[in-house]
Amino acid sequence: AKRERRAPPRSDRERKSERGARKRRMAPVPETVLKKRRRDEQWAAQKSAEREQKLSDSRKKRKVIFKRAEQYVKEYVSQEKDLVRMKREARAQGGFYVPAEHKLMLVVRIRGVNDMHPKTRKILQLLRLRQIHNAVFLKVNKATVNMLRKVEPYIAYGYPNLKTVKELIYKRGFGKVSKNRLPLTDNAIIEENLGKHDIICIEDLIHEIYNVGPSFKEANNFLWPFKLSSPNGGFTKKRIHYVEGGDAGNREEKINNLIRQMN
Repeated sequence: AKRERRAPPRSDRERKSERGARKRRMAPVPETVLKKRRRDEQWAAQKSAEREQKLSDSRKKRKVIFKRAEQYVKEYVSQEKDLVRMKREARAQGGFYVPAEHKLMLVVRIRGVNDMHPKTRKILQLLRLRQIHNAVFLKVNKATVNMLRKVEPYIAYGYPNLKTVKELIYKRGFGKVSKNRLPLTDNAIIEENLGKHDIICIEDLIHEIYNVGPSFKEANNFLWPFKLSSPNGGFTKKRIHYVEGGDAGNREEKINNLIRQMN
């Protein structure tokens, strides 16, 4: 009869490793570990659901924003065409077209604090013009015009066009969020602070400011005063009024040229 082959004797190390593997297979998982796994899985599912919801919401908002932007562009173009048409009609009838009074003003501080009366300083603080080369938008009414006349030697102001308003807000626009100055890099910042006034994007903000809409006060207060640079080529003479060859005072539509140099 043939002899049966016996397996070679195992070493102590092999026996120990086999016993350890058997123990590991048989050892139960602690309840705390299981709870942590379930919690992590639940959190991961919740985060992915929130991410999907945010993506879908942002896609819907993007469509609304694009539609509004197209609508505003059509409105601006139609306003320009109407202005040209009415001027031509008036000229054809031998008359003159008198445009409507301006509703929006842009005020820039051009002088510092030297030799300033306390009342003048207070008016500049009320206008939010605390630093030289600060600029703000204002609604044209009796109160603001009277205030500007009292501080006229320290400011330059006029009536901005659409291009000036757009360039200022896009390039120098900062929002006031919880008393902090934040750059307008995302429409979410605007929607969070002005969404209750139906202003959800930067184009809504420009439209509200330029047309002096019903929520102009809230939109303008949300904007931090613009911090402009010194104009290219410098000022002519700050202490003299614009009509006398200087820089101070009302320059009407010519304010757009000054802002181009300072922006």
